Amino acid sequence: MATAVLADAHLGGPGGDAGPLIAQLEGLSAAGCERLVVLGDLFHVWVGHAKFETAEIAQVTAALRRLRDSGLPIHYIEGNRDFFLAGGAYADAFTSVGDEVAFVAGGRRCLAVHGDGLNDRDWKYLFWRALSKSPPVRLLVRLLPAATARRFVLRTERRLAETNFKHRFAIPERVIRRYAERRLREGHDLLLLGHFHEERRWTVAGGEVWLVEAWFASRRIEWLE
Repeated sequence: MATAVLADAHLGGPGGDAGPLIAQLEGLSAAGCERLVVLGDLFHVWVGHAKFETAEIAQVTAALRRLRDSGLPIHYIEGNRDFFLAGGAYADAFTSVGDEVAFVAGGRRCLAVHGDGLNDRDWKYLFWRALSKSPPVRLLVRLLPAATARRFVLRTERRLAETNFKHRFAIPERVIRRYAERRLREGHDLLLLGHFHEERRWTVAGGEVWLVEAWFASRRIEWLE
């Protein structure tokens, strides 16, 4: 299956407005796309609750629902700027929402992961990541007034960014290679990662790892065929 891959659009942040991306999404079927994999961080901050909806979120999710309704499978991998999408107000825009997805494209067994949580030694970030996406915080966000909840989410995201600073601004190649080799041993040929924003491709034991360039930088949806 011809698979399109979209990573780190960060709409509403460095990705700007949604118009150019919506135009690309609307052209996928005509281009022969048979599957879309979104590697997370579609918006600069995205909370799966209707009270956080912006005009851009409404427009993009409407475009995604049209694609899904046309029969295109769409898989969303939650990123570090995504909160409570699984089971939330926008889950029906996707075929699946989760931490990873495995699929076959061009005869290769692929595994797609966002990439922010792969460093098991970055315990401070992993702690805050788990806390920020926990059921108690999900309930708190639902119960708080919209303005208060929005401030809480933004502070939480900034806290996550601060704990993960050195791993976001210097690509940890050794850590990624170690993680990739472990995951490829599970029966995959290619590991796809977002999060790091810059494109890298490495051959590792068992296959290949591809860091997909951020859409906000390249303005491209990538392809696997």
